[in-house]
Amino acid sequence: MDREPMTDRRSKAAFVAVVGRPSVGKSTLVNLLCGNKVAIVSPVPQTTRNAIRGIINRPQGQLVFVDTPGMHVSEKKLNQRLLDVANRSVEESELVLYVLDASRIPGAEEEAIAGRLSSPSCMERTLAVINKMDAPEADFQRIRNFLDEKLPRLSPSRCFQVSALKNTGVEAVVECLFDIAPPGEPFYPEEYYTDQDVSFRIAEIIREKAINRLRQELPHSIYVEVADTELTDGEKRLWVRAFILTERESQKGMVVGKGGEVIKAIGMEARKDLNRIFDWKVDLDLRVKTAKDWRHNDRLLRRIIDR
Repeated sequence: MDREPMTDRRSKAAFVAVVGRPSVGKSTLVNLLCGNKVAIVSPVPQTTRNAIRGIINRPQGQLVFVDTPGMHVSEKKLNQRLLDVANRSVEESELVLYVLDASRIPGAEEEAIAGRLSSPSCMERTLAVINKMDAPEADFQRIRNFLDEKLPRLSPSRCFQVSALKNTGVEAVVECLFDIAPPGEPFYPEEYYTDQDVSFRIAEIIREKAINRLRQELPHSIYVEVADTELTDGEKRLWVRAFILTERESQKGMVVGKGGEVIKAIGMEARKDLNRIFDWKVDLDLRVKTAKDWRHNDRLLRRIIDR
């Protein structure tokens, strides 16, 4: 029997901006929703530096989740650009998923985000997700009181308790998003779960492993650049040369480690993930170099964040 065309049976389509403070679990939630790893995850705040898109397709239609950098107040150039990415995603998306941490007390940053979302035009397309309900310190009523005070227009029916880590409460969020999503045709083919290109995904996986290895030393002082890729062995293997870049020459030794043990571990962990993600066997040539004061270079920041 012939399959029914996707556009004939799908009636809803929307971009969904996923916003919140750093480390509230946005990336973990997006990965869970999409059923695949589309965003890197780390306990280090502000791991996400780009608007990462993850896609789900259901009989009701298609939702494109836009995982954004954590919204917080800072005068640093890099952080200001990350905030611009998040604000732009809110403006350009049909729906907004506001993620809060049940285990943390709302503070000035949370109030600033709520203020950004408080306009009537934004409220009518916003859902609140109170994440980390599995945490021992979780206090749903505290967050609910905060929302009642700061976002009184937010309907209780659009406030959800979830645990992205334990995969609880998430399906109700998806159903509500489809309920309020506008009619439309899908933005991407049905087989897509992300629109990231190969080089970007490789760079992000390497950066995740480097951050998790170096989080006590220099997690925000590094970025990753994929210099070359080549399909070999009848297109069964993908050869990649990539660089981990540091701000200071003195930081290179931390990334390399004694006898090269740190960079070897980063490469090994990255290859494991890349081999799960791609159909090719990945050969990774990973190196380290310096890009002096890259976080203050406007041209480089545009290339890294806006790609």
